[in-house]
Amino acid sequence: MRTYNVMLPVLLAIALLPVVSQAQPTVTVAWDKTVLTSNTTPTLQLVENPMVRPGSPIHKQVFALLKDLQADYLRYVPWFPYPKMAVAELAPPTKTQTFWDFTYLDSTMHAVMEATQGHPVVINFSTTPAWMWETDKPVAYPQDAYKPTWRYNQGTKLRDPSMKELTDYYSRVFRWYTQGGFTDELGKVHRSGHHYKIPYWEVLNEPDLEHNIPPPLYTAMYDAIVSELKKISPETKFVGISVASTSNPAYFEYFLNARNHTRGVTVEGISYHHYSSPSFEGQTLEACQYTFFEKADAFLDRVRYIENIRKRLAPQCFTMINELGVILRSPEVSGPIDNHYWNLAGALYAHLFLELTKMGIDVVGESQLVGYPTQFPDVSMVNWENGNGNARYWVLKLLIDHFHKGDKLVQTNSNVPGVAAQGFVGVNGKRLLLINKKNTRVEMSLPQATAATTIRYVDVTTGENPPGSAKVTGGKIVLEPFSVAVVEL
Repeated sequence: MRTYNVMLPVLLAIALLPVVSQAQPTVTVAWDKTVLTSNTTPTLQLVENPMVRPGSPIHKQVFALLKDLQADYLRYVPWFPYPKMAVAELAPPTKTQTFWDFTYLDSTMHAVMEATQGHPVVINFSTTPAWMWETDKPVAYPQDAYKPTWRYNQGTKLRDPSMKELTDYYSRVFRWYTQGGFTDELGKVHRSGHHYKIPYWEVLNEPDLEHNIPPPLYTAMYDAIVSELKKISPETKFVGISVASTSNPAYFEYFLNARNHTRGVTVEGISYHHYSSPSFEGQTLEACQYTFFEKADAFLDRVRYIENIRKRLAPQCFTMINELGVILRSPEVSGPIDNHYWNLAGALYAHLFLELTKMGIDVVGESQLVGYPTQFPDVSMVNWENGNGNARYWVLKLLIDHFHKGDKLVQTNSNVPGVAAQGFVGVNGKRLLLINKKNTRVEMSLPQATAATTIRYVDVTTGENPPGSAKVTGGKIVLEPFSVAVVEL
């Protein structure tokens, strides 16, 4: 009886295998191989609240930061938690009196238009007067303009189904800011002296949440408002949908279908939003780094789906994804925020900017310039105590300064775990965007670097300071946790 050593051939085969060392993390770019041309502009949102008001201790610094960004397509939203700062007519007219008041609305609007002079803006007076909606009783609001209420947006049915009240209101607000004034319901002329150019006007904000407006009603409201405002300013482009949730395609299928619109109204642009959030209260930052990017990537899948709907039904219209950020907790809850969180949130925005650029999205807006305790502090781009820009602000500035519509995205090869890399060629020359999506320090090789190669970065070491800068020596790059860097070649 024979016996065989069955392991011997296996051992011999293993012994004969070549020794393969682990590849060194490396990024290489084929600068002459264009993958696509960017159609994307990075920008931000500014929401009206007490900390951006002229009396705020950080007002001047905030608007200096905004001006320094030189951002196109800033989205400015006077919003419902502060009715006196968001609504120009808080009470319905009577037979003898009207109640128009732009005291609060004017001052912040002026600061916005001054800080963005020379750049297109997107204006959204999103809050309709509560008295225009059917409610059990009149909706109360604080007499103190700086005291918030989360119960102003009541009612789901307009009291005037013809929508004349609605369109007259927005027509007068629009005339106030673009035509120098308006004539009110009783024939009295109100003069503002404002003649702002408003190239983009967004119709309402998150209608799926605010008043729970279904797609047919929202589309009818959009058409009524746009029809009137186009008479005043034919060159203004209008942005619609602006939903908080992208999980229900009904809004997009209905609104983008030309058959559902009034004759003469063409959909020019759409918008929608995304915020990553922890999976549960108290989730650690170490765990959040995975959760936030997973939720962002799930959102990107929905963007691809929505883009297919848009291209099928309304290929002529542009897309503004104009609220992107991270929310840790409800707006009323305050508490300490880990400094590394701001870098994680900045890296997340950079990741979304890059991926949405690859999809051809027109505008990618970070939310929001100023938040503070009781007003989504975790979404702020500045330190609400001293007015300094945090990592989220400086990441946006890094992107605005280095990447532009018309840049060529070129073939980029990387084997660096947890790091996104993309080469751009444009008016600024050759640029490599690097995003460290992990809370770990990463070292990599960039063989194409020379003695003149510079890296500019926002990371856990730069804090509330402008991006750091260093020369790349020996073709080696080190990225700190959650770093966003631009290599200039």
